[in-house]
Amino acid sequence: MDSFRDKIVPVTSILLGVVVVWYVMAVVLNAPFQRDLDRRANQTPGIVEFIGKTLAQPKPTLPAPHQVAVNFFENTFLRSITSNRSLVYNAWVTLSSTLLGFAFGTALGIVIAVGIVHVATLDRSLMPWIIASQTIPILAVAPMIIVVLAAVGITGLIPKALISTYLSFFPVAVGMVKGLRSPELTHLDLMHTYNASASQTFWKLRVPASVPFLFTSMKVAVAASLVGAIVGELPTGAVAGIGAKLLAGAYYSQTIDIWSALVAGSVVAALLVMVVGIAGRLVDRAMGGRPA
Repeated sequence: MDSFRDKIVPVTSILLGVVVVWYVMAVVLNAPFQRDLDRRANQTPGIVEFIGKTLAQPKPTLPAPHQVAVNFFENTFLRSITSNRSLVYNAWVTLSSTLLGFAFGTALGIVIAVGIVHVATLDRSLMPWIIASQTIPILAVAPMIIVVLAAVGITGLIPKALISTYLSFFPVAVGMVKGLRSPELTHLDLMHTYNASASQTFWKLRVPASVPFLFTSMKVAVAASLVGAIVGELPTGAVAGIGAKLLAGAYYSQTIDIWSALVAGSVVAALLVMVVGIAGRLVDRAMGGRPA
């Protein structure tokens, strides 16, 4: 019980603090527009009434938490999942490209890591380029990928998945390199003493040692993959997906819809990270690991 309380109390305290600051900033940022509305209507509301108006604007500069919560609830639970306004439907569209890009990125990262660990030339030549690739803004890369693939007739899910791959392969590659190199020298010497081949050393020592590093990096990769999928929807003019909701909200100044879509994206990211974490614990248990 004490352990549970130690985990819940700090998180709840921070969450409450964020909500309080959010309400304060909503009042501050929405106040100028509300003053202008009151001046045009020749109204002089009291402080409490004025604050209430700033938190109830239909198109506020910064929506209040309760406005975002109501919008999120309505578009998640009160709409058909086949509706274009349903956050469940839009989240699924984004999730499909996220998972495909995450699968591509994980496979690519593992292959690159294995090559770097076993081929010294790749370690010296490929790793700097991998690091440099992540310095290029994804907003600059995404349109180029979309245009190039569209020129050869590839549209739809694949371009968005490749953008997700671009963001997700890097943490997997770095994490796997660290994991494959994590066995101690004494363990490698022991395998050499047993006359183990390079393949046996790889599968029986390096791979098991790299599993915790792999799943830790996959948590980062799956969240990055979601970001890539959302960004990939922006230059394509997509009509569905979290990115499309953000774009439509910005176009029509529907700030509440924008924040609701952001919350939906955060929920999806949290669920994906949680699923990867659960998979990691199951694999660790299957390999004989003990719970911490």
